[in-house]
Amino acid sequence: MRQCKVFVHDKEAGVLQETDDRHYIFAYRDDYDGEPVCLAMPVRKAPYQADFLFPYFFNILSEGANRQLQSTLLHIDENDDFGILLATAQNDTIGAVTIKPISA
Repeated sequence: MRQCKVFVHDKEAGVLQETDDRHYIFAYRDDYDGEPVCLAMPVRKAPYQADFLFPYFFNILSEGANRQLQSTLLHIDENDDFGILLATAQNDTIGAVTIKPISA
């Protein structure tokens, strides 16, 4: 399992996880009272679950030639959405959301 902390305006909002079978879970912190990550994922107690990387997080990723270049330079499979997200969304993202890997 891989996971990361999700921040909104530098405030820790929750945790995004990718399970070993590529199932995705996002859960807001119990004490989080800030803005939602996106309109499609309002703040709630129950975790969000999907069989694909949630569209908001997927749309943070680069596409085309930029994605290929990132994949090559970072030695990450071009199809590894979560790996590229972990490597590239730590700062300087479009919008208020940033991602910080959780060390094992």
